[in-house]
Amino acid sequence: MASNKSSGSNQVEVPEARDAMDRFKMEVASELGVDLKPGYNGDITAKEAGSIGGEMVRKMIKRQEEEMAGRSE
Repeated sequence: MASNKSSGSNQVEVPEARDAMDRFKMEVASELGVDLKPGYNGDITAKEAGSIGGEMVRKMIKRQEEEMAGRSE
């Protein structure tokens, strides 16, 4: 069994995907009206941070379901 050093963390597994995920996060934050900026965002509320993460997950699930059904956007 392979060891996973980042088990339990929110590390991006594919380093090349980090920029795409950051852009996606900024896009979702903008759609939700959350003032997210590059770098540290310790001034946003837990509710705002959770809404960004939750919406990202909803969008990723929807995209995957569409791909699985053959209806990619």
